[in-house]
Amino acid sequence: MTARILICDDEVEILSYLRKILVAKGVAVESFTSGMALLNHLENSAAETADLILLDIKMPDIDGIRVLERIRALEMEIPVLIMTAYACIGSAIEAIRLGAYDYVTKPFPKEKVLGVLENIIERKLLRQENQALKEELKKPTALKKIVFTSSRFREVHDLARQVAASEANILILGESGTGKELVAGLIHGNSRRSAGSFLSLNCAALTDTLLESQLFGHVRGAFTGAVTHQKGLLEEADGGTLFLDEIGDMSLQLQAKLLRVLQERDFIPVGDTRLRNVDVRFVAATNKDLLREVKLGRFREDLFYRLNVIPITLPPLRERKEDIEPLARHFVARFSLHMKKEVSDVSRDAIRKLIDYSWPGNIRELENVIERAMILAQGTVITADLLPLLSSEPSADSQAPGRMVSLATVEKDHIQYVLKKSGYHKSRAAGVLGIARRTLDRKIEEYGLVDSVYAEGDVC
Repeated sequence: MTARILICDDEVEILSYLRKILVAKGVAVESFTSGMALLNHLENSAAETADLILLDIKMPDIDGIRVLERIRALEMEIPVLIMTAYACIGSAIEAIRLGAYDYVTKPFPKEKVLGVLENIIERKLLRQENQALKEELKKPTALKKIVFTSSRFREVHDLARQVAASEANILILGESGTGKELVAGLIHGNSRRSAGSFLSLNCAALTDTLLESQLFGHVRGAFTGAVTHQKGLLEEADGGTLFLDEIGDMSLQLQAKLLRVLQERDFIPVGDTRLRNVDVRFVAATNKDLLREVKLGRFREDLFYRLNVIPITLPPLRERKEDIEPLARHFVARFSLHMKKEVSDVSRDAIRKLIDYSWPGNIRELENVIERAMILAQGTVITADLLPLLSSEPSADSQAPGRMVSLATVEKDHIQYVLKKSGYHKSRAAGVLGIARRTLDRKIEEYGLVDSVYAEGDVC
């Protein structure tokens, strides 16, 4: 038990007794025989590092109540345990009202003091963990911790750190929701550009006009509503890293403009005529097969090879099942902090249910499932009954014994299932699937789900 305790009592025998039992447990002890001696120490040293003060309530120079009031006036957060004789319990209760942690009556067994100390240390560690989590949540994406234990993701993690030192452009491949932006942040955070900006742009979430304006910036009067000059992300990311998510959804016109930036390191803001030079490292990501997109004429071959200097492929969550439990617990801790709920654990049945599920929406879907469970949780544990969406209903064709089907068929069936379960509310379905609403619209059209969606419910 690593701790530091200050003891204040005018009885030498009590001081000797407490020092003996506490030192035997590895506790550092400082003792004082008067209230003034303790207060002088607190006022003139870094005593805030103490874990507990054991304070006698009856002392000749100044009683424990007055000492406690002075300690609180110093705005110190050190817990104070009052020691008192049975006849002075009234004073001890007054001390509790003034902010003492608890009181013990003399003579007391050593287990009483050690038990209180263990509880205080446990609470201190919990506060430190909560503070660490708060600091983690405040960090930009480039500095956030990536949660994993699997060897499969360890390979990705190590490769990302290895290539971070280069200035090469990186292309991160993988299904939606696999953590591509976090890996991009890891690359930036371990690069020579780590002191610069790490900015992110989702190419699938904006129209071409807005995407061009966000990327290149615009001058006043460039288009209706452009009442001021606005820097684009290229200019804002100068000296740092720009992460282009869902690059496969960028139009051919914007691809041509982006290619020039990669080749020449300059660009022209919308509505301007002057070139701007930038020094930006590009990390791009997509869930599409870009080589197939190139063959279909939907993605520029020259841009593909400019971006694909070092490809990193992220495994889907179903291929790294060892990471499901630590990720679930991480999300529980995070949402517990945000929602101010005392939910701190996940039952074994719930963990088994999470591990048995295929996670087509990957980590983003897991995050959404845990958030929903946290909202519905009444106690301190996430139980299996709070995870109803994990009971899937795949089509008979796709799951027939011995039946070989394409990944596209599995995706189509799952999108149809989630749409049905969400009452054909597309924004809600996109959230469960872990994809952008615009991406869901495209997939509905791509898989020919439009008619069936309109036939069975209202598309929101």
